Amino acid sequence: MHHELSHAATVPGTLLFACLTAPDSGGRTTVADSQQVLAALPSGLTARFAEHGWLLRRAYHDVGLSWPEAFGSTDRAPVDAYCAEAAVEPTWLADGRLLTRQRRAAVVPHPRTGAPCWFNQIAFLNGLTLEPAIREYLTDVYGPGGLPFDTAAGDGGPVTAGTVEEINAVYDRFTVGEPWQQGDVLLVDNIRTAHAREPYEGAREIAVVLGDPVRLPGHVLPLSDGGPS
Repeated sequence: MHHELSHAATVPGTLLFACLTAPDSGGRTTVADSQQVLAALPSGLTARFAEHGWLLRRAYHDVGLSWPEAFGSTDRAPVDAYCAEAAVEPTWLADGRLLTRQRRAAVVPHPRTGAPCWFNQIAFLNGLTLEPAIREYLTDVYGPGGLPFDTAAGDGGPVTAGTVEEINAVYDRFTVGEPWQQGDVLLVDNIRTAHAREPYEGAREIAVVLGDPVRLPGHVLPLSDGGPS
C-alpha cells in the first residue's frame, strides 16, 4: 500500500484509474482509508513519525534507474535545480552516481477537511521490501547506502522489519477492492486513500491520470533535523 508520490514536494490530490483491459484473474486496485489506518496503528509508532516525519534515501546507479533516466537529463545542473526546488539533498559521487535524501511529514492534514491522514511510503519504499538476496548483493557491491531506495525515521533512526510488518498488517485490515471489468473507472483521493495492485494473470491494461496537484502544509521538512545520512 502506498500514496502516489507522497515523497514529492507537490503531490497529486486525485488519481483516476480506468480499466481498458481486465485481467483473467487478480489484479485488483485495492484501497485503504488512511484515517482508519492512522487510528489503528500503535500510538508509539505514529507518535514517532508524527514528530520526526520520515526520510527517503535513494541511490541512482546501474541497477534500477540511473539518474539521467530518473530526471530526464544528462546534465547535472537541471537535477540540482530540481532538488533545490523540491527540498531534496543531492550528493554526487566521484564515480558518477547520485545519492539523494529528502524528509517529509508522515502524518498530514487533509487539504479539504483538515483531518489527519497517515500519508507516506515508509513501508512501501523500505529496503526490506527487496528480495533478501538482491538486498545483500546491492549492499555488498555499493555499500550500506547503495540500495535503490530505503527509508528511515525523520530523526535518522532505522525503520525495522517489525515496524514494516506492523504497518502492513494494519493496511491489510482496512484493504478493500473489487475485480476490474472493462470500462470501470475508479476515482481515488490520494491523500485520504492508499492504494496497491494485486498480482494478476492475463493481460491487464489500466490507464492512470494524476490530478489536482497540491502542496500540503508542513509536508516538506528540513533535513537539518533529519539525523545522520
